[in-house]
Amino acid sequence: MTDAPLIRQASCRCGQLTVTCQGEPVRVSVCHCFACQKRSGSAFAVQARWPDEQVQIEGRSSIWVRTADSGHKATYQFCPDCGSTMAYVIEGWPGVTAIPVGAFADLDFPAPKHSVYENRKHVWVDILGEDVQHVTSTSAERRPGLNLLGKNENPD
Repeated sequence: MTDAPLIRQASCRCGQLTVTCQGEPVRVSVCHCFACQKRSGSAFAVQARWPDEQVQIEGRSSIWVRTADSGHKATYQFCPDCGSTMAYVIEGWPGVTAIPVGAFADLDFPAPKHSVYENRKHVWVDILGEDVQHVTSTSAERRPGLNLLGKNENPD
């Protein structure tokens, strides 16, 4: 007998927009950049990424696009009723969709393994864990989405 694949369900505050993710995330991270602080309304944001094909979004959503510090476009899907950001993709991370961890309301969610933009981290914040990678800035040249999915970085 095979185990059924793990399914994680996230929802916006009003419940009309949902995200279903299959399997474990390929990356869970904390971001301290100012854009994530504003998006989350907190001192940092925590998000998990899955391969695009393992993410299903249902309900009405609105789209907002901005240019990230890296120069890549970030496209956010949010609930037009309650305003919750439910998913986003970044050009520099092809093939993966990020979902805010708080939208899962799951106390057993995997802990973050990456803490980025720590140069913008509030002095009273500590991201704990011996296996957490701490990064002070990110590189616009990296294409970690391809690495996360185990694909060749330069297909040419």
